[in-house]
Amino acid sequence: MRRPRKELVKPCEPLSAASLKVLELQTAKEILAETFGISIPEVEEMIQNHVEEAYPQECRQEEDGQWPQEFRVEK
Repeated sequence: MRRPRKELVKPCEPLSAASLKVLELQTAKEILAETFGISIPEVEEMIQNHVEEAYPQECRQEEDGQWPQEFRVEK
């Protein structure tokens, strides 16, 4: 019987801050999906619904990436 062949493991490149955030978000989605027994797309829909409820359209950026022309500050 042959012995398993050992291979040199190369260290991976350091992740950027953005890559780490993407990895954290994906991991969080997987945890939520497993916890609630739902799929990843359902988790994404749940997050989107929460954002829409928490931040009305007036508070968010426009779809084209531009800020609204007017701002209203309430006391």
